[in-house]
Amino acid sequence: MNWFREILGVAISGLTARKIRTLLIMLGPVLGAAGIVAAVGLNESAKGDVRQTLERLGTNLIVASADGTFSGGEAPTLPEDAVDRALNVSTVDRVAGVTEIGSLTVLPSQGGRDFFRTIPVPVLTSDQNLLEVLDAKMLYGRFINGADEDNYFRSAVIGQDLAGDYQYLPGEVRTIDVNGEIYGVVGVLENVDLVPKLDTAVIIPKSAAEQDFDIEQKPTTLYVRSTEGTVDSTADALPVAINLGGNEGVTVAVPSDLLEAQGAVDTTLRNILFLMGGLALLVGGVGIANVMSISVIQRSGEIGIRRALGHTKVTIAMQFVLEALFVGVLGGLAGVLAGVGVIYLVSAVLGWIATLNIPLFLVAGGMALIVSVVAGLYPAWKAARLEPLETLRLG
Repeated sequence: MNWFREILGVAISGLTARKIRTLLIMLGPVLGAAGIVAAVGLNESAKGDVRQTLERLGTNLIVASADGTFSGGEAPTLPEDAVDRALNVSTVDRVAGVTEIGSLTVLPSQGGRDFFRTIPVPVLTSDQNLLEVLDAKMLYGRFINGADEDNYFRSAVIGQDLAGDYQYLPGEVRTIDVNGEIYGVVGVLENVDLVPKLDTAVIIPKSAAEQDFDIEQKPTTLYVRSTEGTVDSTADALPVAINLGGNEGVTVAVPSDLLEAQGAVDTTLRNILFLMGGLALLVGGVGIANVMSISVIQRSGEIGIRRALGHTKVTIAMQFVLEALFVGVLGGLAGVLAGVGVIYLVSAVLGWIATLNIPLFLVAGGMALIVSVVAGLYPAWKAARLEPLETLRLG
């Protein structure tokens, strides 16, 4: 065992004596292992976020919208009694109607035109049970209520993202300018994952909308909750029920299907990143072979002296294989840790719960180790073939 300890010591010395070269050849295994761990870990974290969203918001939400495009500044509408018609479907549990007035100029304060870009913002009216149907929550304040409707109050609820854009502070008394009319902000709606349009919208009372913008109170969109396990049949029945026998002019969508489709896209992206990680490992293996082959030539004098002292071709080859082994172990470990760091960083930024796949760490680290050792075989064989006289000539 003394000879093995000696070879081990020489291999470690060879790596530590040339730190920059060692770091360069470790780069391939590090990037490869990190790419594989991060790709799979982020995909699992994204899927976990989708599952949590579906569990929280449910998979029985259906969105029925009027089919068509804006004409003359007005959105296409559903029949005035569309909510009642939808409730006639036996598998419908709850319905809330929303009327989109249009994308109007909304400013965070009167006279704010000089300080903020005037970007059109969706302005809506809705039934008072919208929060219940969407299982949504208020971040601050309250939603539009009966007093607002009965007294023609110019009250407004704004989406969380819009509140952030307007630098709204919790509890702040704030007014907004909606197409020249001043409305008081009474609440901020928490982001609704299944209906992202609401995150940047302004919701106002129907009575105030009729008074200020002269609109008909025909819904443009219905948000429908079906009874458990009937979402597909309910989605099929709604267009017929809303149009009393026909299904033209009504578009039906199930937002949870879109989230699940996003999960499939995430899986495809995971596979691409996984392949890129594998490619980085292969490229890194080629780099290890090239750098170590050059190292053999540069260290030919050292090899010749060791051969002259009685070291066999096998021990010379083992030295270089051990160097490649150390590169694989350290590179794989560093790559796994880097991948875990990427998972936690991205998850923190996107609000996901980081999901770690422990068996994958062993796979990624093992792949880095195998590629490194295989890449080190050719330089080891090349070093073992050097004869003492030849090393003196090269040295």
